[in-house]
Amino acid sequence: MRSGFYYEGHHRAVALAVRDYINASRDFLSPLTAGSPRAAGDAIEALVAEEFENILGDWCTQYSSEFTRRAMADMAFKDQEGFCSLVDVKTHREGVSFSMPNLTSVRRLARFYECDTNVFSLLLIKYAVEGTRVSVSDVVFCPIEFLDWSCLTVGALGWGQIQIANANNIRVNDRYSRKQWMLHLCDAMLEFYPKEIAKIRDRVERFNGVRESWEAKEDLWH
Repeated sequence: MRSGFYYEGHHRAVALAVRDYINASRDFLSPLTAGSPRAAGDAIEALVAEEFENILGDWCTQYSSEFTRRAMADMAFKDQEGFCSLVDVKTHREGVSFSMPNLTSVRRLARFYECDTNVFSLLLIKYAVEGTRVSVSDVVFCPIEFLDWSCLTVGALGWGQIQIANANNIRVNDRYSRKQWMLHLCDAMLEFYPKEIAKIRDRVERFNGVRESWEAKEDLWH
């Protein structure tokens, strides 16, 4: 069982529609928000969230954009085949030399993908700003398992955080196997954790030395 929405390529049409919708929108940034990538990104996300259900069209049977900042995604929809997609919206301003946006916790994703009808998707919007005018050059919209591991990395936060290694370089493998992608994730984590254990051992040794140094000091500050 796999999603016709994604594996038959309908998601690509949605990505193009999102790009065209933003580019056709009247200026929605103020001079203040235009100067801030974070504020501009929030404004673009809000604009898309208002229209995304309509862009999905008949594919969408249920839709929500009511999520907290710490939630796994920014939007969610259930499609006509019964698949539930969580959509994580990311924005990337062109001209920024380096960006490593977080996607999701490896623990959250592993739990979420225990259900075969759950999909965690990325909606990445690449844009430029001239004055208060937003111009979108590209939109990537796909399940996380379509993202090639050459453009992903794992950050040391909690159980591990899947990150885009560089938002300027996104490689998509359409119709890629979820099973193979998840097996690669497992291999990556089984390589990642021993390195983290070694780092922790080094830190323990460091603070054992710090403690010994303080134990030998005269208490001058009591």
